[in-house]
Amino acid sequence: MIEGISHITFVVRDLDRTTALFKELFEAREVYYSGEKTHSIARERFFIIGGQWIAVMENPEIVNRTYHHIAFKIREEDLDRYLARIRALGLDMRPPRPRIAGEGQSIYFYDYDNNLFELHTGTLEERLAAYREADGV
Repeated sequence: MIEGISHITFVVRDLDRTTALFKELFEAREVYYSGEKTHSIARERFFIIGGQWIAVMENPEIVNRTYHHIAFKIREEDLDRYLARIRALGLDMRPPRPRIAGEGQSIYFYDYDNNLFELHTGTLEERLAAYREADGV
């Protein structure tokens, strides 16, 4: 039986640069750094972001940008604060997708290694209710 998400892994070119990004933007707490050891397939760092275990592994071969992403939940009143952080870090933002009323707002941006992140103000329950209303259900 699935109990939940264990962890989410990102592959990046530069662990130090991504560590700084995660700490500054997401207020991540670093809980492990492999140094030069490779207990897994590469050097790695582990973080806790919003109670979730995030693993970051280093590999110089990064794929192109896609819509695969992770979305972190934020409060609507924090949108401007996160936008300012993203702009200060010089990250490339992706235009938001079309939205229907009630499903929340999102900020999409790529990190230095083409990983897509979303900061989203809504919840699953709010989105499902908005979709039901839009569908007349």
